[in-house]
Amino acid sequence: MDDAGASLPAQMSAMGRAARQAAVALRLADAATRTRAIAAMADAVRADAAAILAANARDVADAKAAGLAPAMIDRLLLDEARVEAMAKGLETVAAIRDPLGAETDRWDRPNGLDIARVRTPIGVIAIIYESRPNVTADAAALCVRSGNAAILRGGSECLASNLAIHAAVARGLAAAGLPETCVQMARTADRAAVGLILGGLEGSVDLIIPRGGKSLVARVQQEARAPVLGHLEGINHVFLHASADLGKAIAITLNAKLRRVSVCGAAETLLVDSADAQRLLPPVARALAEAGCELRGDARARSLVPGMAAATQEDWGTEYLAPIMSVAVVDGVEGAAEHIAAHGSAHTDAIVAEDGIAAERFAALVDSAIVLINASTQFADGAEFGFGAEIGIATDRLHARGPVGAEQLTTYKYVVRGTGQTRP
Repeated sequence: MDDAGASLPAQMSAMGRAARQAAVALRLADAATRTRAIAAMADAVRADAAAILAANARDVADAKAAGLAPAMIDRLLLDEARVEAMAKGLETVAAIRDPLGAETDRWDRPNGLDIARVRTPIGVIAIIYESRPNVTADAAALCVRSGNAAILRGGSECLASNLAIHAAVARGLAAAGLPETCVQMARTADRAAVGLILGGLEGSVDLIIPRGGKSLVARVQQEARAPVLGHLEGINHVFLHASADLGKAIAITLNAKLRRVSVCGAAETLLVDSADAQRLLPPVARALAEAGCELRGDARARSLVPGMAAATQEDWGTEYLAPIMSVAVVDGVEGAAEHIAAHGSAHTDAIVAEDGIAAERFAALVDSAIVLINASTQFADGAEFGFGAEIGIATDRLHARGPVGAEQLTTYKYVVRGTGQTRP
């Protein structure tokens, strides 16, 4: 919907109306058609790789000139490997089991009624995101796989990249005989477009998914007039229990923090069990420091690692997205769970422990969307869960939690089959 002669509100309203029509086409399309569309998107992304990289180079140059933080530039940056990963992600989504029409339960009533609970699309999903152009491809694939029309509004810092990727998505839809309006992209950097989407586009939007920083989340919470599937920042923790194997503790902590510091699954706080902190913390801290990670600790942590900087109260709730990690010594599983409840974002938290009872107690006490036992927090990723891709990590408690893949973008309805029954 790129009518330059129309006002922005008129353009956005037209997108909403087109999305509603496209949602009907997707709902009626069979699984094979949706599969062909997503596979064709992958082919088009590969064919357009040079154009996508050229557009991304313009975005990156502008971002650097504007002084965007290094972590944000890393999120924005595409190279040949990342474009190929985008195409492979599309192919993975094309290959996963189609969720629509799946019966999650079925039963008969004494009166002869046959009741089935069946997965069905949500309708029109608006996705507002920042920095990551790969979300354009992921969101398109997952929405088509789940039978939902999508309205995308990426960050202004990656507009050229998003438009180049969206062009490939549109060709994939057309190749499968589906309306190109099944996935639409707001073609403007004007922030007013976000407000119009949050307003629901005259009732066209069924669900809003924000994927961004605190300012975006705050705006969505304040202005949204349609249901929201929340994706908060990743204030993630690694807890080293007294029973932790030291080798695992070092490897998991280093990976959780430093594999890629700019992702929402990166660990920001290290918690160490006071019962064996003397054994665990100094070598783990040394390994982090040698890898270039700055540590900021509480008094107990600093007593075991001389020279460690002091953590402030603000540090415990900060998503650094940088090689910085806060460190606290806590009293057992309960102490770790209390710290996470007070300062975490219900995103992803991990325990390293050889004591299985302690590990399971941690998993029961910590109410986060993802809880890992003896594994890095950087597995907080839809592709790693086998979903092919993700739209984000949902941190709400209703509808969906954790990686949001195609199945999480469905709702359900009841189909009741009778033979003429009437209710007395």
